[in-house]
Amino acid sequence: MSLQRILAKTFSNLPGSLIVKMSGGAPLTVAGRTLEPQLQLIAWTGRNAPPLSSLPAEAVQEGVKAQFALLADIPSSSTSFSTFIIPGPDGNTIPARMYRPSSQDPRHPLIVYFHMGGGVVGDLDTCHFWCSMLAQGAQAPVLSVDYRLAPKHIFPAGLNDCIAAYRWGVERAAQFGALPGTAAVGGDSMGGNFSAIISQQMKREGGPVPAFQLLIYPAIDISKDYPSKKAFSKTFSLSQDTMEWFMKQYLPEGFDHRDLRVSPGQETDLSGLPPAVVITAGHDPLSDEGDEYAARLKAAGVPVMHKRYDELAHAFTAFTYISPGSRAACQEIAEMVHDMFAKAARVPA
Repeated sequence: MSLQRILAKTFSNLPGSLIVKMSGGAPLTVAGRTLEPQLQLIAWTGRNAPPLSSLPAEAVQEGVKAQFALLADIPSSSTSFSTFIIPGPDGNTIPARMYRPSSQDPRHPLIVYFHMGGGVVGDLDTCHFWCSMLAQGAQAPVLSVDYRLAPKHIFPAGLNDCIAAYRWGVERAAQFGALPGTAAVGGDSMGGNFSAIISQQMKREGGPVPAFQLLIYPAIDISKDYPSKKAFSKTFSLSQDTMEWFMKQYLPEGFDHRDLRVSPGQETDLSGLPPAVVITAGHDPLSDEGDEYAARLKAAGVPVMHKRYDELAHAFTAFTYISPGSRAACQEIAEMVHDMFAKAARVPA
């Protein structure tokens, strides 16, 4: 274990009031939402870091990888995993990792999971601990997908990889002890965007429609302004500047931001979409659009479980080593997914 990781854990275990004194002297409250002290400490520590938009994409990718390696927990031995390659849509190959829980319910579907990162950063390690926790809590296998990233591979390469991985999962679900002939989708931030898009696209094309969608602080509509985008434009860990930089890397110049393949919130007919768990973070520019999408899904008759964690920040699934609130939220989300699966399987939750 590195010295940095030991120090991070040591500071995170201090009393919250002391952590706040070390991190600016007063609780960090925006729009009536007070950030967890441990996350405030991370924000304070990185307050003088250069904006991502000032750095080359390769440097950002390596920097984010190092940060998540410091702040995310390590999976327990109760969840097994293996890494392998699956075929991609353009003659490419896609690295993937399968997580199997110690106790798996064969009536639960395989979850095909897409990591966060704005389509520019992230890899299989980004959500390593979270995917192991999700598999264990949901009692279902989780297939994590290392899709292609911009700017080397601009839109729609990453999305196409995710669609191909989802179809691969549907065809092979039974091989991993899951419900045959179907799969669920899930992801956080950009991964939530991909999951919403795939759910809508499969419905429009006539299937196979996902059994379920897990949307964690999802990017739902990049074409619209929301109050949270203004209120949290400079907050930890996602800023307006960073979001704009991501899209400049990810999309071709002049691309229509209202296109359903990047802004699924532009879809007017949400009826018939898969049941959903929609999770938002309070300190997040994306909180309003996620909350709104959950409400719209409900209004369209889609079964929805929705919760906003006001004390947490965007990307909290990667802060489980030093943030007790993030770890507790991840455990609760995994249980919510289990409950949704249990209802579908007509078994007690």
